[in-house]
Amino acid sequence: MNCAIGGQIKDMKEIWIDVRTVEEYESGHIEGAINIPHEEIGGKIESVVKDKSQKIHLYCKGGRRAGIAKDVLEKMRYTNVINEGGYEDIKKRLEKDPN
Repeated sequence: MNCAIGGQIKDMKEIWIDVRTVEEYESGHIEGAINIPHEEIGGKIESVVKDKSQKIHLYCKGGRRAGIAKDVLEKMRYTNVINEGGYEDIKKRLEKDPN
């Protein structure tokens, strides 16, 4: 899965979810990431991720909304959810180490 920012995410079996608004997502996101705004994640996640043990990476602008979404998913018994923090931080990490 190539990132729109030039880096790569290694494992395509892992799901990346951008929990920012649609407008924020459209202004730039990790290629292959699914956009589900954090306030909608509880109602939409089961149509996207059926296996509750699948690794799910969440990100937003700074990590706060991803943290809220992570709490929602954990209450729904998703067991492998990671708050990756903010989009800009992820961009920097991937630009530094694209592998």
